[in-house]
Amino acid sequence: MPHVAINAHLLSRQLGYRRAGIHHYIEQVLCHLPPHAGWRYTVLTGQATEALVATGHEVVQSSWPTLRPLVRIAWEQLAWPWAARTADLWHSMAFVTPLAHLRPTIVTVYDLSFEHYPASFPRAQQWYLSRQTRRSCHWARQVITISEASKRDIHALYGVPLERIAVVYPGVDEVYRPLSAAEVAAFRAQHNLPERFVLHVGTLQPRKNLLTLLEAIAQLEGNVPLVLAGGKGWLYDELLARVGQLGLGERVRFAGYVPDEALPLWYNAAEILVMPSLYEGFGLPIVEAMACGTPVVAADVSAMPEAGGDAALLFPPHDSAALAQALAAVWNHPQQVAEMRQRGLAQAQRFSWAKAGAETAAVYQKAMNNE
Repeated sequence: MPHVAINAHLLSRQLGYRRAGIHHYIEQVLCHLPPHAGWRYTVLTGQATEALVATGHEVVQSSWPTLRPLVRIAWEQLAWPWAARTADLWHSMAFVTPLAHLRPTIVTVYDLSFEHYPASFPRAQQWYLSRQTRRSCHWARQVITISEASKRDIHALYGVPLERIAVVYPGVDEVYRPLSAAEVAAFRAQHNLPERFVLHVGTLQPRKNLLTLLEAIAQLEGNVPLVLAGGKGWLYDELLARVGQLGLGERVRFAGYVPDEALPLWYNAAEILVMPSLYEGFGLPIVEAMACGTPVVAADVSAMPEAGGDAALLFPPHDSAALAQALAAVWNHPQQVAEMRQRGLAQAQRFSWAKAGAETAAVYQKAMNNE
């Protein structure tokens, strides 16, 4: 019976930026691993979520406080080899495998933003991720990533052969769908939101390119409101200062971290979802917003054109005037909104968590066969 030990220590039950992107991908893939006869999955984590426990996988919860980065590093290098000693295959779902790997490994690498934008990360974190992710990719039998853009990146920067890199796209939950006008109106009233606003969803950090977004909002006519929904990650003080410098205090709202269950309402309530990031491994808010029928304006770099397909309106990420023009093209033209809505709904249907789970299991089989 093949036995896979899976490191899922980036799962978190605590509200905040840690429950964004990577947490969601890990939880959903684990919840959608198909129940292959003869396969056994052991999930090693610090905080088991209710959804994970409900899968029926064997869940081993560590007493180590691995939400602390240094403790998590110590756990993955010291405790993981012992905890997974009886497994046939080890899968790290976040960048790094143990130096003392006693079994064949798989590693999931979401993006290489820490290589492209090292100044956007705390120095120690960037140093560790850069060196250990490279080493983990070279030692792994298979590398999983979440877009063709990231696959090319891993190949180009780390020299990993393309045939050893598998793309497993994120999915879109069924909760992301167009909601009734009455439900959306009640949500707007509850949160004192304007009838129309531009929405950004994502952790507040430099890579999200929010300074360019603020400059674009300042250029728009008509006092267009902007809502920034996301937890405070790191190095965000300059963002807060720039709001004041541009005189946008009355137009920019910091909504803080938004729990998963509320996101469909935020997407439905928004006029536009904007994704101006300098770099994304995929850009899940793009397809989530499209599944809700919300038009998307996104940067034309990394994986965002891949996520948005022909449904998103793209712009060069360093050009605030181009971003303002793209936002105005949607904000001021109802026909454009209607066309983008239909294309977006079709694009979002391409992405499925069930497919992601099945494709992850296929990578396990390939690694076990040493193909």
